[in-house]
Amino acid sequence: MKTIAFDTSNQPLSVALFDEEQLIAQRETNVPKNHSIQLLALIDEIVTAAGWQPTDLDQVVVSQGPGSYTGLRIAVTTAKTLAFTLNLRLIGISSLALLAANETTADALIIPIMDARNDNLYAGGYVRTDNGLKNVFVDGHTNITRLLAQLETVTQPIIFVGEWARFAEQFKAALPTARFSEDNLPHAVHAQMLAQAAPVITDMAAIHQFVPNYYRLSQAEADWAKANPNVMNDNYVEKL
Repeated sequence: MKTIAFDTSNQPLSVALFDEEQLIAQRETNVPKNHSIQLLALIDEIVTAAGWQPTDLDQVVVSQGPGSYTGLRIAVTTAKTLAFTLNLRLIGISSLALLAANETTADALIIPIMDARNDNLYAGGYVRTDNGLKNVFVDGHTNITRLLAQLETVTQPIIFVGEWARFAEQFKAALPTARFSEDNLPHAVHAQMLAQAAPVITDMAAIHQFVPNYYRLSQAEADWAKANPNVMNDNYVEKL
């Protein structure tokens, strides 16, 4: 099973290539607003360097969200196009789980963080098991007050990973024993492990319906809904 996996959910870009469970190669960048230029080029580079053709691939794994709206659309659209044109299996994984996978500490609650702006954030809760990561707090869009309230009764060690720096003082004040990860960038090398527990999409119609998990409305949608309270519903705007 030859797999291409990638993440463009935020500023970093990470691409990895696997043959079964073996990592063949990886490429990573951390350049602002460059995914539309670099993603396909890095995919081509990494596949060519392995001596493979695109038609050798069997599966594509992509971070499905949450994260940057533009970054998620670029990754998901690329993954769907590869899956559709090359008849590949398609698997979506959590962008937050990919961050949580940086931490291997057992018996700790791993809290991946993404800055969602305006004092909001995306967060989830994960623990390490013998089979990988287990999601114990559902991924979602929240704020610092609600997250701290959710964590105040946790008795096990807490580790924050990702974009925690903006909220570090609040975390330290409320959770003085919490730890903070040294590796806070997403790495596609963990995608193969996460994909093992994720649904596999093979049907072409289901591939067409595969969309990012934004977890909140875009600003344009929120503004439109506010201006049109009697019109907006879940099916009015098709997600891309």
